[in-house]
Amino acid sequence: MKIEEKRVGSSLLVRILELNIGADRAVAFKETIGKLIERGERRIVLDLSSVEFIDSSGLGAILSVLKRLGKDGELVVCGITPPVASMFKLTRMDRVFPVHETVEEALAAFCQ
Repeated sequence: MKIEEKRVGSSLLVRILELNIGADRAVAFKETIGKLIERGERRIVLDLSSVEFIDSSGLGAILSVLKRLGKDGELVVCGITPPVASMFKLTRMDRVFPVHETVEEALAAFCQ
């Protein structure tokens, strides 16, 4: 799974550099983000602006990351494209994850 990481204060901005998070990439996604959690990351902003497709496996992978963070961690999603936003709304995942339009809004949400 190709990602870009950037430290912003106490948060880690993780930009997914894949066009899709489907069944074929869900395991790699969980492993990649899992390694970040293992090294101690607890506040993650997940930038999905490059992702054009996500299926139930991909959504499940994001959900498993949230569970893995536990009560001590936070996961915020931003930059979702219209097709991804449609899946988030269809599955009501937009009620599970805080979703923000931009990276700046997502990072600001951690400061509140």
